[in-house]
Amino acid sequence: MKVYQAINAVQRALSKEGISKDRMASGFGAGYAFRGIDDVYNTLSPLLSEHGLVIIPRCVERHESQRQSGPKTLYFVVVKMEFDFVCAEDGSKHTACTYGEAMDSGDKATNKAMSIAYKYACFQTFAIPTEGDNDPDATIHEPAPARKPSQKPVKQNMQSSDLNNNGSNAKSLPSILADIQKAADVTALAAIRDYVAARQYSELDVGEIKNALKSRHDNLMHKKV
Repeated sequence: MKVYQAINAVQRALSKEGISKDRMASGFGAGYAFRGIDDVYNTLSPLLSEHGLVIIPRCVERHESQRQSGPKTLYFVVVKMEFDFVCAEDGSKHTACTYGEAMDSGDKATNKAMSIAYKYACFQTFAIPTEGDNDPDATIHEPAPARKPSQKPVKQNMQSSDLNNNGSNAKSLPSILADIQKAADVTALAAIRDYVAARQYSELDVGEIKNALKSRHDNLMHKKV
């Protein structure tokens, strides 16, 4: 089975330079660098060809739901993907399984989710070097949490303290801001951003959180220089 030799050859080539994070995110919690799917394709394509390795995708599960983001409806898609890493020389293969999830207000949520699954299958199979890469998309949406049809929507001008009093287990605004100040790296900031995006905070709170995230991100980047 020469498939593992081919995988190792690609991994060895990538270990020298990896794939740099030259793109900047936009949208909610923006201000961090990431590696896009095009970066992965452009780097891997010649290496796969050189070492006789083929990657064949297969979607085995797909789930879709809808969420509101202001006046827009977002389509939230989760896919379970399998990728056959096949050696062109002897036909031996190894199958990797990853999940991808994405949101889009149009018809591209599934495409994004499949691309994300492919990207992370390659990151993990080839152990592509990175630092603090924790986000799949350039644009991060700010959806309201999924609700049952019988539930009444939460008023947009409700403060975070009101949400806590109404049975929500979301952290208060002061607690979120304190976590941001204690964040040691951009990965921690990304986790805070995702936590906030998945919960219902007022527009005023979200604006303050965005400013705090950007300020802390800038401070962390300044320390690296």
